[in-house]
Amino acid sequence: MEAACATELARGCETLGVGTSGREQEQLLTYLELLAKWNGAYNLTAVREPLDMVRLHLLDSLAIAPFVHGQRLIDVGTGGGLPGVPLAILFPEREIHLLDSNGKKTRFLFQVKTALGLDNMAVHQARVEQFRDGGQFDAVLSRAFASLRDMVIGCRHLPGPEGVFLAMKGAYPQAELDALGELCDIRAVHPLSVPGLDAQRHLVEMALREPSGN
Repeated sequence: MEAACATELARGCETLGVGTSGREQEQLLTYLELLAKWNGAYNLTAVREPLDMVRLHLLDSLAIAPFVHGQRLIDVGTGGGLPGVPLAILFPEREIHLLDSNGKKTRFLFQVKTALGLDNMAVHQARVEQFRDGGQFDAVLSRAFASLRDMVIGCRHLPGPEGVFLAMKGAYPQAELDALGELCDIRAVHPLSVPGLDAQRHLVEMALREPSGN
């Protein structure tokens, strides 16, 4: 099964045009092993089959890489570290923050950080509404964390002046987009093609709307 996972990951990375170095793929597979190992104790994911984890977790996270820009990023409601850990592996030159309120999950993420030597990854246990670290972020990411409206309202203190929200969604989220109202501008809704998955995937890119002048 390990060989099958390695082959599936290598093929998927080649299709996506990302994570093509041997070291990156080795780290991604080690992360997957840790996720599977600690899943029973920490309830990190409902996905159990290793090959499904490659597609639904690793490749799904890596599919957004072409649309992730900026130096300082935060993954809100990261859970078991998705998409934050794969992005930290893929972009060692960027500062990746992982935020979750669940202590078991953040303890797992500290183990991942240590095991993989991810010095560019910071782990925080806090509710997003209370989280402050003295800085602002170029991109605020979420994967199945909340509705678009709730994400923007709860995380509006996090992006810098040029910062964006990047929300990973399944089917085109028309109702959620309609519910945003005047909160923010929709920059784009990027359709994603995840190798090995037939299900729809979209990445919604948003930015806070500038307050109107007097």
